Amino acid sequence: MSMLTREAILAADDLKREEVQVPEWGGAVCVTTMTGAGRDAWEQSLVGAKGAVNITNVRARLVAYTVVDAEGQRLFTDADAEALGRKSAAALDRCAKVAQRLNGLNDTALEDARGN
Repeated sequence: MSMLTREAILAADDLKREEVQVPEWGGAVCVTTMTGAGRDAWEQSLVGAKGAVNITNVRARLVAYTVVDAEGQRLFTDADAEALGRKSAAALDRCAKVAQRLNGLNDTALEDARGN
């Protein structure tokens, strides 16, 4: 394997995407891996007052960070997570499970956050 250059690393298309059928919403969405900055921001959103873990609406927040359009731009803002949280739990779970897998979050990561 050859040594990568700065240019090669910065030019690499390393964000995996996966189409997820969401019949509750009448179609499909594209779920992607988060960028490093996006992952940091999502993890920061899990920290509540006084450093306590905040898992309120965590699946909707994960979906807001990982559902993108055809150009890879987020469909939802951080502020949209509250509205997303009022959508079907089955739809959110389906998208969140794909987001967890693509982003290297194990199956119990969201539940583990509660215990830590």
